[in-house]
Amino acid sequence: MENALEIAGLCKRYAGFALEDISFTLPRGCVMGLIGENGSGKTTTIKAVLDLIGRDAGEIRVLGLDNVRDGCAVRERIGVVLEDSGFLNTMTARQVDRLMGKAYAGWDSARFSAYMQRFGIDGRKKIKDYSKGMRMKLSIAAALSHGAELLLMDEPTSGLDPVVRDEVLDLFYDFMQDEEHAILLSSHITSDLDKIADYVTFVHQGRLLLSEPRDELLDTYGVLRCTADQLAALDPDAVRAHRTGAFGCEALVRRDGVPQGWPVERTNIEQVMLLLTKGEEVR
Repeated sequence: MENALEIAGLCKRYAGFALEDISFTLPRGCVMGLIGENGSGKTTTIKAVLDLIGRDAGEIRVLGLDNVRDGCAVRERIGVVLEDSGFLNTMTARQVDRLMGKAYAGWDSARFSAYMQRFGIDGRKKIKDYSKGMRMKLSIAAALSHGAELLLMDEPTSGLDPVVRDEVLDLFYDFMQDEEHAILLSSHITSDLDKIADYVTFVHQGRLLLSEPRDELLDTYGVLRCTADQLAALDPDAVRAHRTGAFGCEALVRRDGVPQGWPVERTNIEQVMLLLTKGEEVR
């Protein structure tokens, strides 16, 4: 069974910013959280996968297909949610239904209507009259209504209250009951990724810092709060990143490289991201 997404050596250069040598693989049956600060290259990566921007180097395969050469076939098999829905603000949800029915051979109007009812979307109102959260829910409903095998999502839970975010995550769980499916989910809400992600891919200032199974990442690393002398006494190979403040040091460490009895705390995705971004990376 081919992977859902394979990116090898992706490069995209702009004036003042460069996405350099991004490589990772998303297996089918898995959810990958794509994390990084604003401007790190997450959206650029997703747009390159969608062939919305040309790439300077690298290869991208989506569901076993070349994302450029086989673009039409790829678009039929993926669902997309971007921060900008892509629908005209003057359209209504009912008009979106008719438009998508013409765009996708697998479009299911009944499923779309069910999602609109579940989300409380008024199909008669124009999109410009929706809140940001309601526009996002409309995009999610559209992405889930044409038999997609891979969902590509850029901040899909942004602007949603906690109750609706949980409802959306439940939809993603339902989608993932089919082991052929996969999700690439860019998000600043790392607590959502703690719940649903199988893999974590971290892009920082245009370069890839890590792409690993979530459980393996969180089992391998922990957070050590210690003095500068204690930090200096550790094997450098055990320290991934650290930062020093007025009250001591905080370090992202390999658990197996820290002496027994030292107070290593369990970490989470947000702490990993903050220490690798704000701290001094050792390697």
